[in-house]
Amino acid sequence: MNSQKDTLYASPLGKVDGFQFDSSVVDVFPDMIQRSVPGYSAIISAIGLLASRFAQADSVCYDLGCSLGAATLSMRHKIGAKDCKIIAVDNSSAMLSRCQKIIDRDTAVIPVQLVCADIQDISIQNASVIVLNFTLQFIPLADRDAFIKKIYAGLRPGGLLILSEKLMFTDARQQALQTEMHHAFKKANGYSDMEVSQKRASLENVLIPETFKQHKDRLLQSGFDNAEVWFQYFNFASMIALK
Repeated sequence: MNSQKDTLYASPLGKVDGFQFDSSVVDVFPDMIQRSVPGYSAIISAIGLLASRFAQADSVCYDLGCSLGAATLSMRHKIGAKDCKIIAVDNSSAMLSRCQKIIDRDTAVIPVQLVCADIQDISIQNASVIVLNFTLQFIPLADRDAFIKKIYAGLRPGGLLILSEKLMFTDARQQALQTEMHHAFKKANGYSDMEVSQKRASLENVLIPETFKQHKDRLLQSGFDNAEVWFQYFNFASMIALK
């Protein structure tokens, strides 16, 4: 299924509404995320490799905030553990409808269950791998501690959490530089200054980034043995936390 080019913010908008994962975003999502998130393809590829290392027999791998299922498919094609299944969750019915069509055309055999729900509401049990790929940043700040504790509780010993997030920085110069370079990345991928500006406005108060220290402190306080950045490209990073 070919993705359309992302032109959602290419024309002046009198009022920029808060960003939503609706049908208009679904149609352009693969193009949008490749042109907007530095290192996205590398992260997706590595999620499959990490899942192949940590997926345990008779366990569940979760893709929380799965959108069109890129991380799900990456895991599905790499996992070799016996009787392992993937549960992919998203609260956008438009995303999941398209995701189901993509899964149906895929040739891998590991079972995938798609669930339309708020990821904070689902039961997490018997997990060996949990993926939060640019998802936590959309959850209200006040809910994040409890949610990560819930994830930890649902993981088996030896389990893995992959957490990818847009980062913020406490140093003002570093924050300004990282933001500048992210905008340069987007413009190098064909977005105009107006598109960058309007997209940024749409995400304000919707996507709330935190520092790596805040993420690491939360992970350790939730019980994880350790947490480290394994990948970073400007202000986008992916972390691994081990139980």
